[in-house]
Amino acid sequence: MLLKVIPVGPFVENVYIIGDEQTKEGLIVDPGAEGERVLEEVEKLGLTIKYIVNTHGHADHTGAVKAVKDATGAAFAIHERDIPTMRHVSRMILDMFKSWDAPPEPDFTVKDGDTVKIGPLEFTVAETPGHTPGSLCLIGNGVALTGDTLFRLSVGRTDLPGGDWDAEMESIRTKLYTLPNDTVALPGHGPYTTIGEERKANPFVRDKAAGLWTPGKGGAEY
Repeated sequence: MLLKVIPVGPFVENVYIIGDEQTKEGLIVDPGAEGERVLEEVEKLGLTIKYIVNTHGHADHTGAVKAVKDATGAAFAIHERDIPTMRHVSRMILDMFKSWDAPPEPDFTVKDGDTVKIGPLEFTVAETPGHTPGSLCLIGNGVALTGDTLFRLSVGRTDLPGGDWDAEMESIRTKLYTLPNDTVALPGHGPYTTIGEERKANPFVRDKAAGLWTPGKGGAEY
């Protein structure tokens, strides 16, 4: 599996390019900004991008979807519950950053249990509402692309429209903390981590099995 992370834009959002080494089919997750730079990396990797999948609809994750889709012809997918987020909630941010484009309408939507395949590589969609109503993670091949649901020793904010702290905690406990400890978590911002590390040390999530204490609501600024 080919994997490239590109931090982009003023929010230092992580764009992930994933490719199959044999078929050269590729997937881009959360192209948030700097579309030309993302496309340059795709060319270096020699990939044909089959899908663009967004973990959620905030503008710092969608600002380059149009540019990447126009250049590659890839099909764009997001969860149905985050189409309103993509259309309306992020409008103010798009107005602030004129280099970002409003994302196109999705070619299809994804839901819990769906799979996204590039060559023999398969990623399963896990619905993880909380940061936004339609937040999702992609899980497979030893990694979990966690968007803004789970960060290294932190979690996504839930004070924006559509956010729900209790739902986010439930999503993390039931969809992410149930994964093997050595699963590499690839978040929407910041460095990677592992599920095992987060179960042991994340101060925002109470893991009943580990007996950890939740100090209160909060999380990262993203």
